[in-house]
Amino acid sequence: MTQDQNARTAVTSWFWGPFAALGLTVAAVTFVIDQANKWWVINVMDLPNRGDVPVLPFLTLKFTLNTGISYSLFDIPTYEWQLTLAALAIIASLALWIWLATSATTKLVAVSLGLIIGGAVGNALDRVLLQGVADFYKLHAFGYSWYIFNIADVAIVAGVAGLLYDLYLTSRNDAAKSL
Repeated sequence: MTQDQNARTAVTSWFWGPFAALGLTVAAVTFVIDQANKWWVINVMDLPNRGDVPVLPFLTLKFTLNTGISYSLFDIPTYEWQLTLAALAIIASLALWIWLATSATTKLVAVSLGLIIGGAVGNALDRVLLQGVADFYKLHAFGYSWYIFNIADVAIVAGVAGLLYDLYLTSRNDAAKSL
């Protein structure tokens, strides 16, 4: 192999691995579903101008623009801050992609990382286009109201849960092998 071929192989292994196609597909589908849902709720339903829309006794659609991060932490409503958060989301997504390409050894890890990447990129695009993340699903029951979220948030939480489950399975298998 020539030096040029070795360099290309090294770069390829950083950005493409055995489960990369699966992870990329999950990330792309997550991104498209999230953005299509946000477009429909904002432009077709016109939720920002309609106010609260009860859907079920425990679910209401309520438009909010989150200019912070989880649970509105670090809430700074400037466009520069939104661009900073979007850039951080893209950097984190690239790091997760490298993890997926170089270290993912199961389909569960690839799907989980794809969900997180797709959700993070979807929310990052909101920050650039809307100057905050569009959230509108509000769960509530018995006088208690949880935070307002979107499909990208659900994907990120599901991806983290998948990674934790994979970690649990791996540690259990390792413990069983050591007996």
